[in-house]
Amino acid sequence: MEERWLRPLAYLALALALLFQLGPVLFMVNASLMTQLGVATGALFPKAPQWGNYLELWRVVPFLHYLKNSLLVCGLTTFLALLVATFAAYALARFRFPGAELFGGSVLATQFIPGILFLIPLYLMYIAFQNWAREALGLEVRLVGSYTGLVLTYTAFFVPFSIWILRGFFASIPKELEEAALVDGATPFQAFFWVILPLALPGLAATAVYIFLAAWDELLFAQILTSEATATLPVGLRTFVGNYQNRYDLVMAGATVAVLPVLLFFFLVQRQLIQGLTAGAVKG
Repeated sequence: MEERWLRPLAYLALALALLFQLGPVLFMVNASLMTQLGVATGALFPKAPQWGNYLELWRVVPFLHYLKNSLLVCGLTTFLALLVATFAAYALARFRFPGAELFGGSVLATQFIPGILFLIPLYLMYIAFQNWAREALGLEVRLVGSYTGLVLTYTAFFVPFSIWILRGFFASIPKELEEAALVDGATPFQAFFWVILPLALPGLAATAVYIFLAAWDELLFAQILTSEATATLPVGLRTFVGNYQNRYDLVMAGATVAVLPVLLFFFLVQRQLIQGLTAGAVKG
């Protein structure tokens, strides 16, 4: 008797949890189809869907330019951060050296420091480096107002936690597989590339999703370290909110469009991501 009622209650609880999670997304899509007055007055549903908001979105601001910048910055950040984190996590998982545990814990401890504390020192450091390169080396190096400074900043921020994620995946792969490859004549790098990396693919996919999403949503550093030519999507959406007019209908339309690349990226790596999350739940 209890089991007969337990299953429907479990499904009901799951449905409520799903509705709670999707609530902000549904509100975003709903508001994107309203008029500016409808959003401002708190109307629940649009009287007539304003599909023209999506057309006006591309006309009012260079939305495609912001989208291209975000894809470029997030793609480069994901590649560089994943590359560095992969080698660092493998070294921590496989090699024993003095201070290895302390270093591993220190990597994770950096995530407890709020990122906003680095904003002013990082900005001043970039400006100082630009001036030094110009005066001492005669080189014009741009770290503020360029893709380079933002990509380097994001990479430095996302590498520590990525190392911590991947370290567990590499540690869960039996070392005997590498030893067998070495016995068969493979070099250590070949054993790593052809044996370990394919087995760690779910973990790499999960880490790549984390890096991409974190970089895609970041606004504070993108607002300070980019110029009009290199501004990313969050900065572009911010332009709809001004001192004299707030176009929340276009903000919601832009946010809806901004979600689409993320969904596409998620579906591309969905299989590996689910495997990675499942493996992370049962392996230490």
